[in-house]
Amino acid sequence: MTVTSRVGDGARVSRDDIERKLRELRGEAGDVAESGRNYAVIAAVATAVAVVALSYFFGRRKGNKRSTVVEIRRV
Repeated sequence: MTVTSRVGDGARVSRDDIERKLRELRGEAGDVAESGRNYAVIAAVATAVAVVALSYFFGRRKGNKRSTVVEIRRV
């Protein structure tokens, strides 16, 4: 029987009941926050890797465009 059903039957809610329910809710919220934090860290690492990779490839492409090609021919 849950706490709310006991209250409807005329039973009193004690401080221990309230503390137990709050600890239960806090535990669930902590689990959700922890899993959300893990996803945020993974997303941040993936974004950082993508930015570094794009910077490398675009910088390399720009370097190839600006490079002067000198041909030396022997006669």
